[in-house]
Amino acid sequence: MNIEPVAYYHGPLTSKFGIPRQSGLAPALLGHIVFTPQYAHEEAVRGLERFDFLWLIWEFSANNEVASKTSLTVRPPRLGGNERVGVFASRSPFRPNRLGLSCVHINKVVILEGGVPVVFVEGADLMDGTPIYDIKPYVAFSDAHADARSGFVDDHEWRMLKVVIPIDLATMFTDEEQRQLSEVLAQDPRPQYHDDPQRIYGMAFAGRDVRFRVCNGEAIVVAVN
Repeated sequence: MNIEPVAYYHGPLTSKFGIPRQSGLAPALLGHIVFTPQYAHEEAVRGLERFDFLWLIWEFSANNEVASKTSLTVRPPRLGGNERVGVFASRSPFRPNRLGLSCVHINKVVILEGGVPVVFVEGADLMDGTPIYDIKPYVAFSDAHADARSGFVDDHEWRMLKVVIPIDLATMFTDEEQRQLSEVLAQDPRPQYHDDPQRIYGMAFAGRDVRFRVCNGEAIVVAVN
């Protein structure tokens, strides 16, 4: 079976570094879905406005294809990046077919001139330009399993960082962008085996190069270019 994108995602994160490790962890993160010409018609999204969430099936398009196809085990960040589990017992981006699955919140469905739909979504863990292969509505009665076990995730709490954006740097963002950036940094985008409080990290966000360091549980923005 050959599959082709039905749409592409566009958002403020333009590189892999900094992307939330799961959908919904940065709920303020706003992006939009633009359909390919074949599906850029109002009929394709008819009734979608009556749903709150979507499932997106997409491609880890920035990953190395060879590494994705040959590795049977991966090192989940929640386990500190040191312990290995089977690729099918994880949600690692390095997968045989590089397919991702994300549940995102529908912000609004907009119909542009000519009946072209654009779907605005919140909380996506996708990079700008990510190809989307299918879109399905989230249905609560079958998709929600509140009491389900979650393997090693249940045993390893993810510690969020406190985010500090100095006033002079905060003015370079809108209030909404500040909120989105804070949610992304709070998830600690560093490799989990890094723990150097003096190391400066760079992250592409909303057309800017955001520099930050992490010290004593705080992500401190030190420069914005």
